[in-house]
Amino acid sequence: MSLNPTLKTIAIWIAFALVLAVLPMIFSSRPSLTLMNIIGVWVVFALAYNMLLGQSGMLSFGHAVYFGLGGYAAIHMMAAIKAQKLGIPVAALPLVGFMAGMAAGAVIGWFSCRRSGTPFAMISLGVGELIAASGLMFVSIFGGEEGISGDRSAGPELLGFSLGPQINVYYFIAFWMFMATLAMWAFTKTPLGRLANAVRDNADRVAFIGYDPQRVRYLVFLISGGFAGLAGSLSAVNFEIITPEKLGAINSGAVLLMAYIGGVAVFFGPIIGAVLISIMQSMLSDFTKVWQLYLGLLFVVVVMFAPYGIGGIVAQVLGAIRKGELAEKLPGWLMGLVGALIAFGGAIMVIEMAYRIREGGRPFQAFGRVFPHGDPLSWVVAAAVTAIGLAVLVVAVRWRRRGSLGAALSFGEATP
Repeated sequence: MSLNPTLKTIAIWIAFALVLAVLPMIFSSRPSLTLMNIIGVWVVFALAYNMLLGQSGMLSFGHAVYFGLGGYAAIHMMAAIKAQKLGIPVAALPLVGFMAGMAAGAVIGWFSCRRSGTPFAMISLGVGELIAASGLMFVSIFGGEEGISGDRSAGPELLGFSLGPQINVYYFIAFWMFMATLAMWAFTKTPLGRLANAVRDNADRVAFIGYDPQRVRYLVFLISGGFAGLAGSLSAVNFEIITPEKLGAINSGAVLLMAYIGGVAVFFGPIIGAVLISIMQSMLSDFTKVWQLYLGLLFVVVVMFAPYGIGGIVAQVLGAIRKGELAEKLPGWLMGLVGALIAFGGAIMVIEMAYRIREGGRPFQAFGRVFPHGDPLSWVVAAAVTAIGLAVLVVAVRWRRRGSLGAALSFGEATP
């Protein structure tokens, strides 16, 4: 017996809320709470960015501007609450960040949304660099390189809720993340959300039936900027400081990677990307100094072999389960996963040994063996592992396209 779609949707959201409530009971250490707070901020930012990229087809290289400006608005209000004894609870600052991000989107979107495609992307890049540079020039507003700090425990408490303890900060971020995620999901079901998808797919046809694609893009840009500003305000409350680097290209590039690796084609894709990359940033840096290369390598693999991202893969698996096709497709998918893991392992060997040539240090160790970077045999093994993994991955892709392993192994034939 299948659930009614509405009841199923409600059940999913209730389960999501319960997971957020239970997580700090399982991961209760301070580092775990800090990591989960960071993930919550990035989830909101990645979903806001995907309103542009995935739902409206607008590639932006400067969306960190709205994140940063929302954070600055929140931190200035936080400082005013403490200095002027304002009766505004700090727990309401995400609304300030939302309004600041939307206001910035209203101004910048007025001229940038007049173009689409590559011109829009270039305008976003230029505006992003312009405002990031301004962050270092206008010290009275942005605080220069040191940024501006605040005190989240200042001001009146909302219903006795204090933002002093770390666990309370977690629930504060989790609450706003849940509400923002729910609001952005609801947006996809509205007529404007549907029009955004139509503009992404065929703007000329949307114009033909009487709607203005430029206006649709502008409205989506406003809302996306608002939620990006909300994410920035959450970051400001979490760290109690905001610096000009939050406005820059590094943040814009990070959120692009999160959205694309997670999957821009499905709503929950950016959530997966935000969780995965936040964990990589936090944990991989403890094991290797070149973890950024692995992030770039992951992005290349996703672009080449999984253009719909990890979320797209999950959606394909769920679709196969619903259609009863899982037994037919699972072997090819598992082969592709094994091939990707083998190739990734070989690439790790190459990267780590290459890094040790420059920096020295202990030889690279893997699989219980030592691979000295000065030994040619180590490089042969690394190249062989990478080649085997890529070969298995190519066969798996051909298997998925042709529908049989025998046809996949016929490399002489053209791929349809």
